Amino acid sequence: MAGVYISWPFCAQKCTYCNFASGVFPRELEQQYLDALTREIRSTIWGWTPETVYLGGGTPASMDPAMLGAILGLVPGNPWPEATIEAAPGAISQQQAQSWLRLGLNRVSLGVQSFVETELRRTGRKHTAANVAEDVAMLRSEGFSEINIDLIAGLPGQTARGWESSLAHVESLDVPHVSVYMLEVDEDSRLGKEMLLGGVRYGAMDVPGEQQIVECYEQAVDRLAEMGLQRYEISNFARPGSESMHNLKYWQLEPYLGFGADAHSFDGRLRWQNVEAPSEYAKAPDPRLSSVEAILAEERFFVGLRLMKGIQPTPDEWAEHRAVIDQFVSDGLLATDGQTLRLTPRGILLSNEVFEEFIHA
Repeated sequence: MAGVYISWPFCAQKCTYCNFASGVFPRELEQQYLDALTREIRSTIWGWTPETVYLGGGTPASMDPAMLGAILGLVPGNPWPEATIEAAPGAISQQQAQSWLRLGLNRVSLGVQSFVETELRRTGRKHTAANVAEDVAMLRSEGFSEINIDLIAGLPGQTARGWESSLAHVESLDVPHVSVYMLEVDEDSRLGKEMLLGGVRYGAMDVPGEQQIVECYEQAVDRLAEMGLQRYEISNFARPGSESMHNLKYWQLEPYLGFGADAHSFDGRLRWQNVEAPSEYAKAPDPRLSSVEAILAEERFFVGLRLMKGIQPTPDEWAEHRAVIDQFVSDGLLATDGQTLRLTPRGILLSNEVFEEFIHA
C-alpha cells in the first residue's frame, strides 16, 4: 500500500548544512501556503488508502494543532499504521505531543544531528543534549514508543571524541531508530557552497576530512549494532519492527504521493515533483511540474541496493548486468549467493560508484 508525504518548509532558523527547500519565510506566507496545501490535497482522487503519512520540512512540529488537524483531516486512512512528524529538539510541549496523538500521529523523528554544543552552535541549532533527553522522556510518557534520532557525521569542528559522545547519548536514550547521514557537500546548502568556493564561513575550513567522516560512520555502525540497532538501509538503523515503514516505500519502489513545495511523487510508473519555492507553490494554480516515466529496471538496482537485504535480480537482469556484477563481486563491492545481490560493507562506502554502473547512459 502507498504512502503520503507532506512538506511544511517553515523553520525558525536555516541550518548551515541544510540543502532542502526550507527556511525562514515571512509569517504571512504560512497561511497562503496552508491554503495551497489544502487545495492540493483536496483535489486528489485517492485510488488507494494511505498506509503511512510523513510530515517533513522544515519543521512541521511548529504547526498549530488546529492547522495540523486541518491538513491531516484531508488524508484518508486515519488511524494510519505509521504516521511520522519531524520535530526540532527543545521546542516540543506536552500539549503538542498530546495533540499529535489525538490527530493520529504515532512516530516522532528528532533532528538532533549532534549532542555536542560546540558543533550544534556552529550549524545554527539551538538545542542541547539535555533538551533531547527531556523530549524523549516526555514523548514516551505521552505514549510515543517509535522515536527516531538523526545524526550527521562531518559537521564543522566534529572530533572523534565528540562523535563518541553523541553515540553515548544515543545509547543512554535507548531509542528504537537512528538515522546517520554523512555530510553532503553541494551548492544547495550555505555550508556546502562555502566549501566548494574555498571559503571560511560557517566553519567550512573545520569540516572533517573524508576519511574521518567515514571512520565516524563505521564507528556508528558498530556501536549501534551493539545497542541492538541493525543497519537495514545505508543510513538507517533500527530494532526489529521499528524500521521506517514510510521510507521503506522509497527504497522498495512502492507508490507515494507528495504534497507541498518540492514534494516528490511516484505512482508506480510516473515520477513528478512540485515547484520548489514555497512562495511559488502558494501561488501556483497547479504546483505539479512535468512527470517523467520511471526507468524501473535501473531504479531497482540503485534504490533497492541501498537496503541491506539487497535485491533478487530476474534471470534477464542477471544476464544483462553479468559483467558489471562479476567485476564488483571481484572487487569486493557486491556479494551474491546466486539469487540475492547486496552491497558489501566496502561497497556501501562506494555505493554511488556502484549505482552509476547500473544506469544506462
